[in-house]
Amino acid sequence: MKRKFRLTRTTDHKRVRQQGRSYAHPLVVLTILPSGLDYPRIAVTASRSVGGAVQRNRAKRLVREAARAALPNLIPGWDIVLICRKGLLDTPFSSVQAALVHLLHRAHLVQETHDH
Repeated sequence: MKRKFRLTRTTDHKRVRQQGRSYAHPLVVLTILPSGLDYPRIAVTASRSVGGAVQRNRAKRLVREAARAALPNLIPGWDIVLICRKGLLDTPFSSVQAALVHLLHRAHLVQETHDH
């Protein structure tokens, strides 16, 4: 994911977690907060409950890849924090992708594309 679309600063990360609106799924938790920018920014985290460092990094890579695929359809102006959950590594990538898309739709962050 390009640097522009990453939410890197700890202060931004904490602000989204504390003030943002959360949407939960068994595999991923989505937290969003308006940023006022003309593009979305995304951060991916995994707590120790996911596993050791290797498992956490793998979980983050999976979610980051799913987010990268969804990025072109996202509505700009939002900071997004994605938190990996424990069962994530036991599910196929297509399920992780479907879970993320479901959460983004629930949060109304996906632009409707009309290319019939």
